[in-house]
Amino acid sequence: MSEGERYYIDGAVPETPEPEGGARPWSSTRVVGTPRPRIDAYERVSGSATYPSDVVLPGMLYGAVLRCPHPRARVKGVDASRAAAMPGVHAVITPDSPEAELRWTWGRGDTARLLDRECFFEGEAVAAVAADTPHQAADALRAIRVEYETLPFVSDMEEALAPDAPEARPGGNRLGEVSVYERGDVDAGFSGADVVVEETYTTPFEIHAPTELYGSVARWDGNRLEVWESTQGVFAVQSRLAQVLELPLANVTVHGRYMGGGFGSKLQTSKGTVLGCVLARRTGRPVKLFTTREEAMLALGNRPGAQMRLKAGVTRDGRLTALEFWSLSSPGGHISGGAGLLDWLVRDLYTCPNVRTHTRLVAINAGPSRPFRGPGHPQGAWVLEQMMDALADAIGMDPVEFRLKNVPTVSQARGGLPYTTTGLARCLREGAEAFGWKEALRRRRDDGPVRRGVGVAACLWIGGGGGPPATIVVKLFADGSANLNMGAADLGTGTRTVMAMVVAEELGIDPSRIQVENADTGSTQYATPSGGSKTVPTESPAVRDAALAVKRQVLELAAEELGVPASELELGDGAVVSRRDPSVKRALERLGGLRRRGVVIGVGYRGPNVEGKVVNPFAAQFCEVEVDTRTGEVRVLRFLAAHDSGRVLDRLTYDNQVIGGITMGIGLALTEERLLDRGQTGRMLNANLLDYKVPTMKEIPPEIVSLPIDMHDTECNSTGAKGLGEPVTIPTAAAIANAVHHALGVRITHGPITPARVLAALGSPREEA
Repeated sequence: MSEGERYYIDGAVPETPEPEGGARPWSSTRVVGTPRPRIDAYERVSGSATYPSDVVLPGMLYGAVLRCPHPRARVKGVDASRAAAMPGVHAVITPDSPEAELRWTWGRGDTARLLDRECFFEGEAVAAVAADTPHQAADALRAIRVEYETLPFVSDMEEALAPDAPEARPGGNRLGEVSVYERGDVDAGFSGADVVVEETYTTPFEIHAPTELYGSVARWDGNRLEVWESTQGVFAVQSRLAQVLELPLANVTVHGRYMGGGFGSKLQTSKGTVLGCVLARRTGRPVKLFTTREEAMLALGNRPGAQMRLKAGVTRDGRLTALEFWSLSSPGGHISGGAGLLDWLVRDLYTCPNVRTHTRLVAINAGPSRPFRGPGHPQGAWVLEQMMDALADAIGMDPVEFRLKNVPTVSQARGGLPYTTTGLARCLREGAEAFGWKEALRRRRDDGPVRRGVGVAACLWIGGGGGPPATIVVKLFADGSANLNMGAADLGTGTRTVMAMVVAEELGIDPSRIQVENADTGSTQYATPSGGSKTVPTESPAVRDAALAVKRQVLELAAEELGVPASELELGDGAVVSRRDPSVKRALERLGGLRRRGVVIGVGYRGPNVEGKVVNPFAAQFCEVEVDTRTGEVRVLRFLAAHDSGRVLDRLTYDNQVIGGITMGIGLALTEERLLDRGQTGRMLNANLLDYKVPTMKEIPPEIVSLPIDMHDTECNSTGAKGLGEPVTIPTAAAIANAVHHALGVRITHGPITPARVLAALGSPREEA
């Protein structure tokens, strides 16, 4: 994978040594693979877990940011005198302040002042304050008078390409040239097809909406900075703060043990954190600065919407002959991450000798994008998987059988490199059988006002293989308890629990006796941000390597005491035991060598992935829906998700990820859409969780079945795990769209599939009026 595709890494990362090796694949496991409750479950459900938004420090002030109310404007003047004189206000920073000159990089050379006078989207930071209370800070923002020169704006991607369109940002709206990928002879492929289908599709801009909002608490001690941030990567935050504030890395400590969700939007820090640090330095007091929900929806990221077209050719016997794809997408008002990879599934998911893709990015005056759970792939699946169903209909073939005819054995977009395992065929076959696909097809209900249909969609994820660097330290104490030290964030997915289970598997102790330190630049080992579905496949092999280093030392100590060769000993149930004679056994806390040492330490590293092969997860999902033709309402009745994500390390967290990913995909399919007032003000019309509809329990189907497909991948890494977090949301919306088509007989290619769009597709007189 190229550096551009590894969106969770910004710049160079440190190299780590090779692992000691010798970790053969597990043949059987006692702890790994079982459903285990989270080791921090009590802290999470009791409220005793301290999230960054919970942090309160002595003498702490509260920060707030004044944001531009226009999609495109120039700040001509700021009068903050009234705000500065208000009770409880300790600092005000405006574009005239020295701190405003700090340089902020959005991405790909898009650099500006920290508080710039040019505003390219509604929500751009204009000023910041620090006060004794959040209410005083909010009042101070309202007292700041800003003179804006409002400028012409553009909110629509196609309009932005017009020759006479307003300039969304300096340099023009076209962000680079059209990116073209090509293999084979596409024109010949279409000539050799028996059926050619072409269709246009669109997906909406979608907001991340994590439970915990964006922000941090900052405290200075001389020239040393300490920050508590809700982040997916504390070391990435440390690096950015050191760069912007011109500090040595050693002078910046970032804590992020708990965080309340990010979905890719918290892979990097935000301007708000830098502003909080600046306010703290100016006042000499800690400052807590967290966004409101409206601010988050305006300015802290989105999944870019896309306008896409796909032309596909197929033979009567079900072989794809050619695919040609066009897309237009936008990172918003700044050049930021998460707007690429729309064409990857077209390039690589199905065997096709002739492929050409054209992808274009354009600037519009709206909030900047950020990586969002499988960047580009849910949009690409919306196109490709609906087209696969359309082609299957055109040649009279079962959609599952049609996909099976085109399952790849190599990564075509990577020059034909083989996969370590390709689980797509098994996902389709075993998923269809468990779902009752053929029976469900026959049960289609197309009479009466309520119609029923089923759908399928498949995917792979470009990431999910993990890789170096990762450094882990495991300590085994004299009483048989252990400590695991790692720098990776736990996004709420159960990472700490999974890693504790890997240690427990090798050291033969209960996971409850393992204490985990994580995500702290001052006390844990370096880790890249938790993104790209790479955390488990990156960290777990290093955890195992560290645990094995401890295990070797403990067995050598025990061999000397028990008079048995170390090769004949094993760890289990908190004891060292002989394989030959189970009566030769000693509890860890009674092991003299361990008691004399007090602690045995193992350091583990993540080695490189296997050369010449590709590590990717695959999936197929099946769903059943009901559509009320009177109201246009779509109700998802059941879902089955078959995923090849390698070995299941914790079945409970695995299934939780599947349920969460499907829920997010339902939002993309049916309810979530950023709405801009394009014709008049250009402002966002639904920047709240009432008008922006995130799925709730009412929208989640009562039956969601998780079906792991373990291909026993022994080449991907020493624990056999591949990524799961992103693949589970990639095909979901497309599967629902296919089920709606099966129920209605009409295809809705513009998402989300709202009641209004269903009625319009059915030609409802009410909608035509």
